[in-house]
Amino acid sequence: MRAAQGILTARGGMTSHAALVARGWGKCCIVGAGDLHVDVHAKTMTAHGVTYNEGDWVTLNGTKGVVYEHSLKMIDATENPRFQRFMKIVDKFRKLGVRTNADTPEDAKLARSFGAEGIGLFRTEHMFYGEGSDAPLFALRKMILSKTDAERKAAVNELFPFVKGSIKGTLEAMEGLPVTIRLLDPPLHEFVPQSEDKQRDLANSLGISLEDVQKRGDALHENNPMMGHRGVRLGVTYPEVTEMQLRAIFEAAAELIKAGKKAKPEIMVPVTCDVNELKHHKVLFDKVLAEVKAKTGVKLSVPYGTMIEIPRAALLANKMAEVAEFFSFGTNDLTQMGFGFSRDDIGGFMDDYLDQKLLKADPFQTIDQDGIGQLIEMSVTKGRKTNANLKIGICGEQGGDPASVEFCYKNGLNYVSCSPYRVPIARLAAAHAALKA
Repeated sequence: MRAAQGILTARGGMTSHAALVARGWGKCCIVGAGDLHVDVHAKTMTAHGVTYNEGDWVTLNGTKGVVYEHSLKMIDATENPRFQRFMKIVDKFRKLGVRTNADTPEDAKLARSFGAEGIGLFRTEHMFYGEGSDAPLFALRKMILSKTDAERKAAVNELFPFVKGSIKGTLEAMEGLPVTIRLLDPPLHEFVPQSEDKQRDLANSLGISLEDVQKRGDALHENNPMMGHRGVRLGVTYPEVTEMQLRAIFEAAAELIKAGKKAKPEIMVPVTCDVNELKHHKVLFDKVLAEVKAKTGVKLSVPYGTMIEIPRAALLANKMAEVAEFFSFGTNDLTQMGFGFSRDDIGGFMDDYLDQKLLKADPFQTIDQDGIGQLIEMSVTKGRKTNANLKIGICGEQGGDPASVEFCYKNGLNYVSCSPYRVPIARLAAAHAALKA
């Protein structure tokens, strides 16, 4: 054994979906380790000719992508008083806001402990995963498998209290700090079970045939779901789904305000490529907001904005700003569509690109300032020419990358948003950027 010596390294995986999920959970994760061979039956793993048995200790450095032999000493930096004092100094110089990406009220509380000043991306669809997801997931599946408008509206009404509860808990945890809530975004086929036994269980629960479940699942299949029927497009086809989410957000905020608490939601429409999409949803927004105000007697002021993640939206930022009160750059998807790279599949070639210096850096780790950066700069300039008060941030994982944070500061963004555990890094990078200016 080689104490404190790297036995394995991996690159090209920090922005894969698995890495992003692990980072959000606060779990150390290394992906893309092609030199690692695991024998499940023998309960061993082999790296560079050395075999390790089940029960052997290793230590992971997720930031560097290095695995070390033995159990190395750890420290919780957040409990270190020197760290706390240092971060207070950092914030004296920092001018750029730092928010967090969150999925649950628990994420929100954790991020606040790291100094987050709000939530730049709250993803409502994560209530359908993990612990406590059975009931809302069942209601969502009923909505997906509905054959008629009446069936779908009934399922949407059944889903409403779950959406409202999750949002209300998060708004309450943030105590008046801004919470940017992204409307439902993922492709619906993700929520239809794929195995026949689970499809049969769902059919029995819904009182329909197995064939009906399979037909509906097949009908939802898309060749490229990441560019398919999702985001704003769902609301165009099924406006009742958007109305339900808006009502849940507005009522949650109104109830908190009535109870003497503070709530500051912001509505973000995802996957937009044309201002007409924003106009379409703004009609629903205004309608539901007026109804909730009349019902509750609470004066709500809720900003309405969009995520800029499609190059066309960036090119037409001046038009988008006619309706949107804020932009948030989804740098993961903007990079994906700008480069034509799949962030989940770059492990097969990105190391070669970096080793041969075909690219300066992995564009999913740090903003590509030469290319994607031009789209961002153009959007900021065009958007603020239309609306000088346009608030702008980013909510991709590059929001926790120091070089990307400095780029955002130089280009006049109001804030960056990143995973809770990267908030201190973003705060420090923002201070460095201000001092360099």
